[in-house]
Amino acid sequence: MAKGVMPFSNELALGTIGLRARDLPWFAFAHADVVICVGYDMVEYQPEMWNPAGDKTIIHIDALPAEVDERYIVAVGVLGDIGEGLRGIALRSKPHSTSTLKALRRAIVEDRAAYAQDDGFPVKPQKILWDLREVLDPADIVVCDVGAHKMWTARQYRAEQPNTCIISNGFAAMGIAVPGAIAAKLAYPERKVVAVTGDAGFLMNSQEIETALREKTPFVVLIWNDSEYGLITWHQLRQFGRTSHVRFNNPDFVKYAESFGARGYRVEKAADLAPVLRRALAEPTVTIVDCPVDYRENMKLTERLNRLQSPV
Repeated sequence: MAKGVMPFSNELALGTIGLRARDLPWFAFAHADVVICVGYDMVEYQPEMWNPAGDKTIIHIDALPAEVDERYIVAVGVLGDIGEGLRGIALRSKPHSTSTLKALRRAIVEDRAAYAQDDGFPVKPQKILWDLREVLDPADIVVCDVGAHKMWTARQYRAEQPNTCIISNGFAAMGIAVPGAIAAKLAYPERKVVAVTGDAGFLMNSQEIETALREKTPFVVLIWNDSEYGLITWHQLRQFGRTSHVRFNNPDFVKYAESFGARGYRVEKAADLAPVLRRALAEPTVTIVDCPVDYRENMKLTERLNRLQSPV
């Protein structure tokens, strides 16, 4: 939820932690003796996931007192406006320019770039998010819906500024991306806005394209098309090794866009994705990009994380 508060390009940044599986940033927690939690909400990532032994010194910086938890025992609490609290701490602190976790940072950067030139089709999630980041400016906004693509966006998207990658979490309601993108464009008309959504989430609120056109709020809807509930499929495969009742049929999304008076593009090969996104972002209207996604990568990621070895 705080993606971009620390730019991914900062050489001390380790990206996002939050997948229940053990992922690369987890090794930083394993090495940490002190954890400073700023605006931390337990619904995001429970303390038992990153402090299983309950042995870390915890500093809590928030507008609200810490929740009580056997693995979240606060040594020091700074309560009040978070920004003012951090500024006060910064005035009394010395800069830190070295890190014992450089090998971990390097592994995370290499992981994010590993599929930059991948030409597989349907397009792999890692490739979609690499190309999306490359075509957007640092201040442009991504509004992410709920589904398997949310897990990939949270992990892979390299946010550089606060509130430029909006992810529905907590209750995690499907269908947020299109209306959320309208709101983002109304709030920041000078920025490019992309709604990242699955096909199911898109169809839950696709009628809001009419609202966007009527209100003259141009943005891009990037549909990850797999004709199934991808996140439910992922959970079912992990839990049961099979799927049930997750498949459905989709309309022709290009014709669907055109029926509203919007623009529509279809990605036919991986190399087309970045050029199509650039064309879509240049359109003065709502544009839908239909991108087939290879969600076989979901279980491959699960299996790879299960075998993960610490780079530090």
